[in-house]
Amino acid sequence: MTYVIFVMVSMPNQKFIGAAFIALIVVAAVSVGIIVWWTTTANKPDYVQVEIREYEGEDLSSISAFRENSIKGPQQIDIEDYRLNVTGLVNNNLTYTYDEILASFPLQKKVVTLHCVEGWSVTIFWEGFLVEDLIEAAGVDPNANTVIFYAYDGYSTALPLDFIIDNKIMIAYKMNNVTLPPERGFPFELVAESKLGYKWIKWITSIELSDNEGYLGYWERRGYPNDATVR
Repeated sequence: MTYVIFVMVSMPNQKFIGAAFIALIVVAAVSVGIIVWWTTTANKPDYVQVEIREYEGEDLSSISAFRENSIKGPQQIDIEDYRLNVTGLVNNNLTYTYDEILASFPLQKKVVTLHCVEGWSVTIFWEGFLVEDLIEAAGVDPNANTVIFYAYDGYSTALPLDFIIDNKIMIAYKMNNVTLPPERGFPFELVAESKLGYKWIKWITSIELSDNEGYLGYWERRGYPNDATVR
């Protein structure tokens, strides 16, 4: 005698299936959100949290808008060992630490546009200290007519002493409310207002007073105009 046995297999509850499907969608959405957040924020520099993009009604460029074109790449300077020297045609050679400069001289603030010979430009809110104040403390020799700037990476450039004084040229330690990042010249960059970008020397280590009006810096020796006025 043959027996036929029927096995009843219960199908999952439709409500359970729907809930599980929704849960999978939520998990997937959260995962995608985390990935998007990571790719858009994880690699951003810390300064994006404090950088300002407007000052007194004027729009500012982003710090990230600069192009890296230094001669040896960004320099990493240990601020504990850093010294800024003032030498040359002065009554007394001076050496400043970073903290001494920040504590000893009046703070200057100005929006200035840097124009690069490569054809790009950035408008930045700069904070820093007048070169005139830094060198005045050393006692400038009457024969001095040129200020030569030297950088940590071997770069150099120069500007007329009268130009620096008349235009209140400063060395900046902050840009857009951000302490200069290493790639932007920490601890100090020259804000050479109305001059092309190769005069905006970064990582300044020495300021020399000179009577050599024809001094040629790194790019000037390679054919760039020594005047460098923005036209």
